[in-house]
Amino acid sequence: MRLLLVDHDPRYRALIRHHVTCRWPDADVVTYNPVRRGPLAPEFLAQGFDAVLLDHSSPQGAGFGWLEEVAARPGFAPVIFLAPDDALATRERVIEAGAFDTFDRDAIDNARLLDALERAAGLQLQALSAWRGSEAGRDAQQFGAARLPGYRRIRELARGSVSDLYLAESEAAGALVVLKVTHALRKANGVDQSFDRFLQEYEIVRRLRHPNVVRIHDLGVMDEFAFIVMEYFAGGDLRRRMRAPLSLRDALGYTLEIARALAAVHDAGVRHRDLKPGNVMVRDDGSLALIDFGLAKHEALAFEITDSGMIFGTPHYMSPEQGHGQPTDERSDLYSLGVILYEMLTRSKPYDADNPMAIIYLHAKAPVPRLPPQFARAQPVIDRLLAKDRDARFANAAEAAAILELALEELGEA
Repeated sequence: MRLLLVDHDPRYRALIRHHVTCRWPDADVVTYNPVRRGPLAPEFLAQGFDAVLLDHSSPQGAGFGWLEEVAARPGFAPVIFLAPDDALATRERVIEAGAFDTFDRDAIDNARLLDALERAAGLQLQALSAWRGSEAGRDAQQFGAARLPGYRRIRELARGSVSDLYLAESEAAGALVVLKVTHALRKANGVDQSFDRFLQEYEIVRRLRHPNVVRIHDLGVMDEFAFIVMEYFAGGDLRRRMRAPLSLRDALGYTLEIARALAAVHDAGVRHRDLKPGNVMVRDDGSLALIDFGLAKHEALAFEITDSGMIFGTPHYMSPEQGHGQPTDERSDLYSLGVILYEMLTRSKPYDADNPMAIIYLHAKAPVPRLPPQFARAQPVIDRLLAKDRDARFANAAEAAAILELALEELGEA
């Protein structure tokens, strides 16, 4: 039995879990806090669950509206509504709104609840089986040339020379995910570097376990394609967040989260090499996560993906040494972090020009820019992160994180 419980109260969630495990000790009760995370994504159908338990009080009084909205989604899992009472009028309203069944949230009949869940699970199994065999279901499991059972294609996000990105719903993850599907394959007569880079990205992220690094759910390698299943970020990337002005505290807080992620990445022997706002995603709860390790370099990997002296990355965020094709280390990522911090505060990049080579030149030769007076307290951090000489930067991401923590503490005391 696998259930999705939409409720904001941890004590009540524990009570529901107790009810369920009375019959199914190994039941998986996945909780969703709507107060913290907001409404369920409109594309989500809860296909990976036997049923959804929706508490009327969770969405800040909008429970009935939520019920009507999700129950109207074609193919949504059976919804059991935890209502404010068990009055006949309430039951009729709830069932009319599309619920499979309803219970008084404060006086649940345990046996009746468990029987309802069992019936709902049977209904969901039949519905999914019919959907998978239908023309619509078969089409929804197609991702380009790849057919991937267990995933429902929602839409294509991007198309590239190496891989395509899709938004999908994963039954196994019980969530919306991003599917990255390759076009490039290993060739019989040699190494396809784009395919190896694709696999390297999976190997890198798989080894990392940090709250500020994207989560990888699965990897599949077939005869004709490969795919990676990654966490989906409905809130978009940091660049979207930067469209609105950020306070000094918010900018430093975001920089601290990225620095902590870099510390974990670097400790694992990885350099990101393409750190920019578009590769920093925002979760529902406002926390950040690094993505896109396709250009990253892992010291322990047996094969070398890039040729010596080749330049990879985005010129606006490149360290002087990276822009000139010189050897790089962890401090190159710290320089990119400094560019992001400067941009969060000023809403402009520290160096800009008409062409990439001119930007690269400015990174190496132009003085470190000065922040506006209202952000002057962050200037020492900017000076260290954007130092031309890597030896003048922070020694590592952990040191940068410690200084950022101190700066945030000082802001609190001011």
